[in-house]
Amino acid sequence: MSKIKKYLDAFKNAGKIAEGIKNNVFKKEHVEAVATERFQICIKCSLFDAKGDNCLAPGTQPCCSDCGCSLAFKVRSLSSDCPKSFWDSVTTEEEEDQILEKIKNDENAN
Repeated sequence: MSKIKKYLDAFKNAGKIAEGIKNNVFKKEHVEAVATERFQICIKCSLFDAKGDNCLAPGTQPCCSDCGCSLAFKVRSLSSDCPKSFWDSVTTEEEEDQILEKIKNDENAN
């Protein structure tokens, strides 16, 4: 994938990237379980870039050399999927927000 295409895809997927960053900062057990499983797949992949030569944002390695995404964020974005279909999205951003809102409301009701 060309560098320009990677940047265009990143812009198009800004919401998914923000979701991954948020989930990396505010860790949740269910997200971490998914992230761990996904990362184990990524580290075995030939596209795994531990040095960061193909990362869109310098210093965010390890990343995927295909899409350029930081894996710390990509694997934690439940609405993201692997560009090579090694793992799928779990939910959309909207569905995740609805689930989290319901959990929050249920906790406040108790």
